[in-house]
Amino acid sequence: MENFYEEVQEPVSPPGQYFNSSVFCSYVFSFLETAIPIDESPAITLLKDVFLPINPRFSSIMVRGRDGKMRWKRVEVKPAEHVKIPIFPDKTSSELYDQYLSDYVSRILTERTPQNKPLWEIHMIKYPTINAAGTIIFKLHHALGDGYSLMSALLSCLQRADDPSLPLSLPSRALSHSQYAKKSLFKKLPSDISSFCSSISDFGSSLMKAKMTKDDITPIRSGYEGTDSQPFTLSNISLSLDHIKGIKSKLGVVRLARSCYVNFVNRLN
Repeated sequence: MENFYEEVQEPVSPPGQYFNSSVFCSYVFSFLETAIPIDESPAITLLKDVFLPINPRFSSIMVRGRDGKMRWKRVEVKPAEHVKIPIFPDKTSSELYDQYLSDYVSRILTERTPQNKPLWEIHMIKYPTINAAGTIIFKLHHALGDGYSLMSALLSCLQRADDPSLPLSLPSRALSHSQYAKKSLFKKLPSDISSFCSSISDFGSSLMKAKMTKDDITPIRSGYEGTDSQPFTLSNISLSLDHIKGIKSKLGVVRLARSCYVNFVNRLN
């Protein structure tokens, strides 16, 4: 049975090979902030019993077969080798811990995971920051899956605090597409035309930028080639939801965005 299992190894998809090539390497990072200090003692057990069984690729490495094609090969996983707990200077303020965390994340963003081990790591930051008592960073190679599948896998590992027997659920609100469905065809027509014209305009703009024009020089885009291989620093900014709503209102895109969303949900249904 073991010989048969070795022969029937899952091939690595072309995007997976591209994401893990000598010229390009891409990871998906997920940050989980905790309201209480992190206790790493159950981490190994949770990884063995909950995390690894979710996807066989979490227990696999990339190997090249006799036919020259890349395949996923199951290996023995030692979870302790994938859990990283950094040590920061002790007895300092939350503001300084924020800076230490930012510097640490900037460093691990550019580091490759070993190719002889499954392509994932978990970093546990046991120091309080301004926003949390602790931070858990999941570093998953993009070859393991896309962002949606990896986030679904991580969310499936979590449990509800009020009732662990119930599946995890995210806050939601009643969709407004029911009111949209009650409208007559004549009342729906203006919003449908507006959404259609907006989609055509966005598509044309994207096509022109891809084929005919270049993006403008901005603080984010310098225009210099080769910057992707240079060191960089992680920066972030927090905006309140009310602030974002105010910006959208001044730009006059609230009604258009809502119309596009309702039309999209309607098509899904």
